[in-house]
Amino acid sequence: MRPGQHPACNVHTWQAELRELRALVLGCGLTEEVKWGVPCYTFQHRNVVLLHAFKEYCALNFFAGALLTDPQGLLIQQTENVQASRQIRFTNAQEIARLQSVLQAYIREAVEIEKAGLKVTFKPTSEFALPEELQSALADNAALRAAFHTLTPGRQRGYLLYFAAPNKPKPGRRELRNTPHTSSGAKACTTKHIEAFYLLRLPCRVEVFHFSFHLSS
Repeated sequence: MRPGQHPACNVHTWQAELRELRALVLGCGLTEEVKWGVPCYTFQHRNVVLLHAFKEYCALNFFAGALLTDPQGLLIQQTENVQASRQIRFTNAQEIARLQSVLQAYIREAVEIEKAGLKVTFKPTSEFALPEELQSALADNAALRAAFHTLTPGRQRGYLLYFAAPNKPKPGRRELRNTPHTSSGAKACTTKHIEAFYLLRLPCRVEVFHFSFHLSS
């Protein structure tokens, strides 16, 4: 089932607000795409802003929101571990209409940031705390622990943030398994392919969270 098809999906709660936000963003000349299952608006193929629907609110999510000047104090850091993106949250269409010119200014500034090629400076992965759940899993499985540390810092950070996320849905299934891996080239290689994944059964869609890595045999 795709996002939005389930009657309990959050997008149904915020139909009027999402239509207002979509019209506003498109009016700023951005290109509409679908990424990660949600509307994404880009400038010259660079991500600028997303539309998101949550249980309590809908939001504009700016990819480089940390670089915006935010003169109105509207931007919200979703969690303390979110470094680059910032949200502006809405609970009714009247808010969007009232802030139309302000929101347009924020979007224009976000586009200028992309034009200038500015980037958020990220905190090193080594400075993130290891969530207890992930720490326990790594402590109990030497192969998993060794393979996790072969991941790039960016991929490690992604999993640290996932496990640290508040109100993370509990997994419906958790398992470790070994499966054969074949290289992308013509020559097959024999390596251990260890995959740890979470199958999350959510009202709007089934999402698979997984990470994979390879150990030389």
